[in-house]
Amino acid sequence: MTRLSDAFAKGRAALVCFVTAGDPDAAATPAILDALVAGGADVIELGMPFTDPMADGPAIQAANIRSLAAGTRTADILRIATDFRARHPQVPLVLMGYANPMLRRGPEWFAAATRDAGVDGVICVDVPAEEDEALGPALRDAGVAMIRLATPTTVGERIGEVLAGADGFLYYVSVAGITGKQQAVQASIEEAVARLKAATDLPVAVGFGVRTPEQAGAIARVADGVVVGSAIVELVARHGAAAAAPVTAYVQSLAAALAATAEAREVTA
Repeated sequence: MTRLSDAFAKGRAALVCFVTAGDPDAAATPAILDALVAGGADVIELGMPFTDPMADGPAIQAANIRSLAAGTRTADILRIATDFRARHPQVPLVLMGYANPMLRRGPEWFAAATRDAGVDGVICVDVPAEEDEALGPALRDAGVAMIRLATPTTVGERIGEVLAGADGFLYYVSVAGITGKQQAVQASIEEAVARLKAATDLPVAVGFGVRTPEQAGAIARVADGVVVGSAIVELVARHGAAAAAPVTAYVQSLAAALAATAEAREVTA
């Protein structure tokens, strides 16, 4: 068992929470990560700031700008990850970002650096399955999961292509759009999760547009994980270095919704 597999084996949907590294600055990020853990996050996605985050909506775009303006560099992110692993040895940590910061020193360097920092997996938004050679082999050789993205247009043979070499979990992007702006209707999520789960034994986590405990609970009835990002990033934008307390409270509300969904399943089973 790995930290990621353990996180998805708790008898309920895993809560996956995203924040941008270095927002509002690198010194503030550790307390925000600790707040996610205190609130009940099962998996943490740490965003690597990038100048052109094409899959992200206004909230995460702004977080990238704040982080880069504060001087955040890849070395800072790796240090944040290393220190997080020392404080939280059992909580999975995933780096999420774009190819340029990951590949500019070569895939082998990046894979070794993430492994040494205690990172469990990597999501690279703009390296599609067809370009797996750019990063996938190096990560797999280093024992770091290459976590793939599926979308509403991932159907038929494309599912197998996306799953080839995938590990950790499958991240289902529930809308054909950017983060934080809209949420797919529940029926479409249920259909997509069923289709993906029929094709893989990997856990399927659903994200993009999840903001409320009610939304999280509804998704948790059918998915193996629920991903929340923009709503947390907005709290960081609002509270800055003092964001830990409101982040903890918000994540607790999401975790309670997922726990309640699991309890309801047991009652009706």
